[in-house]
Amino acid sequence: MPLDTPALEALALTYVARFATSTGKLADYLKRKLRERGWADDMPADVPGVVSRLAERGYVNDAGYAQAQGEGLRRRGYGARRIDTALDHAGIAPALRAAARGSETERRHAVLAFARRKRLWPYSGTRCLDPATRQKHMAAFLRAGHGLDHARRVMDAQSLDDLEGWADEHAEDDVE
Repeated sequence: MPLDTPALEALALTYVARFATSTGKLADYLKRKLRERGWADDMPADVPGVVSRLAERGYVNDAGYAQAQGEGLRRRGYGARRIDTALDHAGIAPALRAAARGSETERRHAVLAFARRKRLWPYSGTRCLDPATRQKHMAAFLRAGHGLDHARRVMDAQSLDDLEGWADEHAEDDVE
């Protein structure tokens, strides 16, 4: 059944009530529904208008969405590049993406969380790594969106205490 303006707004409200979303993702969802079901009104569909009205009412908040997504991805151990890609895909503005990447301390703790979760060096349980395994671990850090400098620092660490000290080096600078 083709959509009209009230049905489009009802779809948008149902979507934002069910999912945490960004304005970009909501617009993509509404455009997809229009392609699937068609449009019944004489005037063209006003997807940007529907999205902006929901954003004005506070149902959609790109800054809050970006912050929550960034924190969630960092907790799971993903790096700044991976966070940036996910937020770009959600249609988040570059300024909000930069804020969601986190501080240097948060990014360092994310690389350690990733190593712990994937049981990579130094959490792998082995005393030393052969070159092939070291290369695989480095590649995993890079695929997860961590910078080469962070990956190298973790791979070159002599102990967990050394790494935890490195992760907290900027903690006082980040609290402002």
